[in-house]
Amino acid sequence: MKEAIWFFIIVVLLGVVSGLMQQPKKKRKRGTRKRKTTVNKGSSQTVSRSHSRASKTCRPDEVILATPLDGLNGVEFERLLALYFRDQGYKVHEVGVGGNDGGVDLVIVDKRGEKTAVQAKCYADHIMVPVQTVRELVAAKRNHDCILTLLVTTSDLTGPAKKEAEQFRVEYWHGGVVEEKLRNWRRQKA
Repeated sequence: MKEAIWFFIIVVLLGVVSGLMQQPKKKRKRGTRKRKTTVNKGSSQTVSRSHSRASKTCRPDEVILATPLDGLNGVEFERLLALYFRDQGYKVHEVGVGGNDGGVDLVIVDKRGEKTAVQAKCYADHIMVPVQTVRELVAAKRNHDCILTLLVTTSDLTGPAKKEAEQFRVEYWHGGVVEEKLRNWRRQKA
């Protein structure tokens, strides 16, 4: 019995010593800077840095609807598209919102039951959608039992990505098309 107690004490001491010998992990400081964003007819709202394009948080629909595309993050852009497609008469299934979507952000179903896999990319104008994104969408549409594919981006596709999209019949809306469609839609809603 004494041997078991000594064995237990030695194991605990070794654990404590090894824990003390490890170097402490550095903690990353989160940015707390805030920036002002205009929302709804000149009123201003303070938005934390967490609403950058890479953020996984989503503001309320009313705010998203009133915010210009360049003020949305990726999750909010996906949500805006979901609202748009629902208003156009589609059934919308939001897939893996904000990442881990396997190449498909939305699955939209028309009145005939045809499914379309939609990939949304909210990029700054100077960042182009690479060919890999098109390939992932083409592969992922099968996983969602979709017939059609649509890539919607706030920027544009690279040359190879456009070529791949044409080859695999992936419809795509680039920044100008998206702006126009959403502007017309927002006017109709107002």
